[in-house]
Amino acid sequence: MIKRLGFILALAAAAPLVQSCFPLAATGVAAGALMASDRRTTGIYIEDENIELKALGKLHDITGAHVTATSFNRRVLLTGEVYDENVKKQVNDAVRGIESVREVIDETQIAGASSLASQGNDALVTSNVKARMLDNHGQFAVNHVKVVTEAGVVYLMGLVTHREGDAAAEIARTTSGVARVVKVFEYID
Repeated sequence: MIKRLGFILALAAAAPLVQSCFPLAATGVAAGALMASDRRTTGIYIEDENIELKALGKLHDITGAHVTATSFNRRVLLTGEVYDENVKKQVNDAVRGIESVREVIDETQIAGASSLASQGNDALVTSNVKARMLDNHGQFAVNHVKVVTEAGVVYLMGLVTHREGDAAAEIARTTSGVARVVKVFEYID
C-alpha cells in the first residue's frame, strides 16, 4: 500500500512537468512537418537559420545600421536603414563574410532608423499578406514563400515556379498597406 501511494504521489508530482513538454513536442513536430514539405534540404533550412543568427550578431556591432538579414537557400536579403554608404559597405562586407552565404541582395536604404510605428505597420502588412496567402486556392504552398516587409515594400523569397511566384506577388500586391512588391525568388522551372 505504501509503495502504491508513493508511486501515485510521484506520478502526481511529475504530471505538471509532463504537460509542459507537450507544447515543446508539438512545436518540434510542426517544425519537422514544415521542413519536410520545404523545397530546401533540411541542411539548407538549418543553415539559413544559422546564417540569420550569425548576421544578427555581426550587424548588432555596426553603428548606424538598422538592418535585418533574411536568409533563404543561402541567399541573404538585407532590408532596413543605414546611415551612409560607408555603413552600407560595412553591412554588406559583414554578411558576405559569413562562410555559407552564396549571395547578398542589398535592399537597404540610406536613411534614419524607422520608427516603432513604422516597424509595427510593416509587421501588420506581413501578417496580412501571409493570411491572404493561406487562401490561395492551391496555387502554391504557403511555406514555399517567405514574406518580409520594410517601409511598406513587400519582399518575397522562396524556391517557386514562375506561376507560383506570380500568384504570390499578386496576392501581396493587392493587400492593403503594400506600397510595392519585390520578387527575390529563385525559380525552379
